[in-house]
Amino acid sequence: MSPIGRAVTSSRRRLRAARAAPTVRYASPAGVIAILITGAALSASAPAGAAQALPAPRPTQELAVLLTPHAVKATLRPGASRKTTLPAYAPVTGAQTVLPVIGHATRSGGIRWLRVMLPGRPNGSTGWITQRGTRPSTTSWRVAISTASRQVRVYRRGRLTRSFSAVVGKPATPTPNGRFFVEESILMPPGSAGAPYALALSARSNVLQEFEGGPGQIAMHGVANLGGTPGTAVSHGCVRLADANIRWLAARIAPGARVTITP
Repeated sequence: MSPIGRAVTSSRRRLRAARAAPTVRYASPAGVIAILITGAALSASAPAGAAQALPAPRPTQELAVLLTPHAVKATLRPGASRKTTLPAYAPVTGAQTVLPVIGHATRSGGIRWLRVMLPGRPNGSTGWITQRGTRPSTTSWRVAISTASRQVRVYRRGRLTRSFSAVVGKPATPTPNGRFFVEESILMPPGSAGAPYALALSARSNVLQEFEGGPGQIAMHGVANLGGTPGTAVSHGCVRLADANIRWLAARIAPGARVTITP
């Protein structure tokens, strides 16, 4: 097994312990950078074109914090079957799963439903979950990434707060475009690849369908032990930032925050 593969195995073992202690927010398995491109998040279940129907970002984003595992439906039509089940806890850190809410509905029996953004493939998927078993929350932060200008722009309440130069995916392994969100905020071990922090995204590579045993998860993370000069396109699809900049982001951008990636 490669060093990256060992890191994935290590993180999954820690996940079992994290589920027993759900207040844990960060995990720091050796070499956890592997999760940034091989994370074990569930594949999305709604139609691939769902991203086109998402509303424009608002100054404050509604979130749903999962208290229990949730079955996901692609539609609320009578007889619609379950497509997948979302776990209550994130795969690496063991923190509670947090999803952006983009719609509401009430159906027979007064059951309230939430339309949420989903992690995994196909990118930009959405689905419906019951409101019961969730806790409402909000975030005023969102991130916009331009792969053409290689810039990361950070907004709070709709106002531009910071702008950073970044490393993006090289032509052979481009950073995917679309509307995503932060799945997990991960504190990296000192000296590990991608340290000091990683914000693992709901996005998946459109080129690396499988990489070192995982689904090719995209993240924003540091440049430690990876190299790359901000403003260049040399990564496998992840977005790399200078240490000071990823530290600033990690202190403010929590799971559930929207991340839009455009050309």
